[in-house]
Amino acid sequence: MKVDAHDLRTNDTDDRGRVYLGTEYANKRVTVAIVEVESDGPDEEELAAAYREASESAEALSEEWDEVSDEAWRGLDE
Repeated sequence: MKVDAHDLRTNDTDDRGRVYLGTEYANKRVTVAIVEVESDGPDEEELAAAYREASESAEALSEEWDEVSDEAWRGLDE
């Protein structure tokens, strides 16, 4: 089956993944092909990079806190 590019339409789904085709398709049998799916969320690589960055940040903050904490405890001993 040959499909003309002018016949292709892009629609957004509702929160349950449904697409409204329009009243022109009421009471008709419709065959739909999904050509591409775009996601608004981050992909796995972006999530992995964000996780690494957060982990490194947490480690640096932990080291900084250890130093400040040690200084505070030493100050109490004096």
